[in-house]
Amino acid sequence: MRVELNEPVSYTFIAGDQEVPVNPWLGRKVSIHFTGAINCVHCDRLTKKSFNQGYCYPCFQRLAQCDTCIIKPEKCHFAEGTCREPEWGETNCFVDHIVYLANTSGVKVGITRGTQVPTRWIDQGATQAKPIARVATRYQSGLLEILLAQHVADKTAWQTMLKGNGSPVDLLDRQRALADICHEGITELQSAYGMQAIQWLDDSGSVSIDYPVLEWPVKVSSHNLDKTQKIEGTLLGIKGQYLMFDTGVINIRKYGGYNLEVKVYDNA
Repeated sequence: MRVELNEPVSYTFIAGDQEVPVNPWLGRKVSIHFTGAINCVHCDRLTKKSFNQGYCYPCFQRLAQCDTCIIKPEKCHFAEGTCREPEWGETNCFVDHIVYLANTSGVKVGITRGTQVPTRWIDQGATQAKPIARVATRYQSGLLEILLAQHVADKTAWQTMLKGNGSPVDLLDRQRALADICHEGITELQSAYGMQAIQWLDDSGSVSIDYPVLEWPVKVSSHNLDKTQKIEGTLLGIKGQYLMFDTGVINIRKYGGYNLEVKVYDNA
């Protein structure tokens, strides 16, 4: 789903050439039927199984965007001459990245390309987010994230995130605490790569994010279209990339490339 930072966040379902607003579905019965066909999101070939949220196996093995270093940027091997797609790496990894703090299921540290702010925060279900550093490359942002992750979480507990919005947190205060604790390590990274390569952002603003939710689930159970090809229920909310029904939740991003038939019923 495409997202837009509004109050609340606006969601749009992208289905082929069609774009359908999702927020108006709230409170209505919705059915999602998986037809059994999956097309690779890169090459469009039919595939029996999806890898890495929508790729066929050959693309999963071949594309740089599916390599391990995308999830763990500190494992970047571009300098070794073994990048799967050097041109793609230059375009996507050798650009400014933002290291940020976000309040999802609690405070966490993360990284994203500068162009993906605030989309990345919304996709993670963050209710607050704050850039804390601007870094010249993805590899260097990964090194900084590892340093900070010794003192703050780097993952989201998605079940907790879907049970409601956590208490507001002073992210500037958390940033200052991390700067003090990690001062030596940050200084070492700046000495190695340059002050301009790793810029600590003391004066960046914090963003608050509100999601379209009528009712939070008390117990979070997940739908799986690979096991049950048709799901339906009343849509109670949307947060991150999750649709929350009265029958369970579904992570729509997980099903990139799946051919789905979606029906929205009028209220009686």
